[in-house]
Amino acid sequence: MILLSTVDDTRDFGRRLAAVLRPGDLVLLTGPLGAGKTAAAQGIGAGLGVRGPITSPTFVIARVHQGPVPMVHADAYRLGDRPDPRAEIDDLDLDASAEDAVTVVEWGEGLAEQLNDEYLQVRIDRRDDDTRAVDLVPHGGDWEARIKDINE
Repeated sequence: MILLSTVDDTRDFGRRLAAVLRPGDLVLLTGPLGAGKTAAAQGIGAGLGVRGPITSPTFVIARVHQGPVPMVHADAYRLGDRPDPRAEIDDLDLDASAEDAVTVVEWGEGLAEQLNDEYLQVRIDRRDDDTRAVDLVPHGGDWEARIKDINE
């Protein structure tokens, strides 16, 4: 578990995580409202060197941010109440750019895992004192080795 005291710490964590990411990676950011998912995505974007501000994609659902390694930033929050949210994820066609970009999905647990057999789940919980507790849960591939130093 990684403890982060401030929103800036959460962004810095995202930058550290970006250092081990590569095109084709899928990262699912999970946690309650206000946990810091977008702040972590901002850090990932900064670490990847993408251009433009990273904001919550809740209302547009997905944005592509260009850079040396592009980042697809999606938000599945509004898809959860649809009759078939997995079909909605398919309709976004996120896998079209998956090989060339890092795909970061907020609220993607239970919905976006279908995009890649190998992915990293980043669970962020906000404690009563506003500290964020982050757990990295690797799924397949070489994620375990890649995130080893981030956990320390």
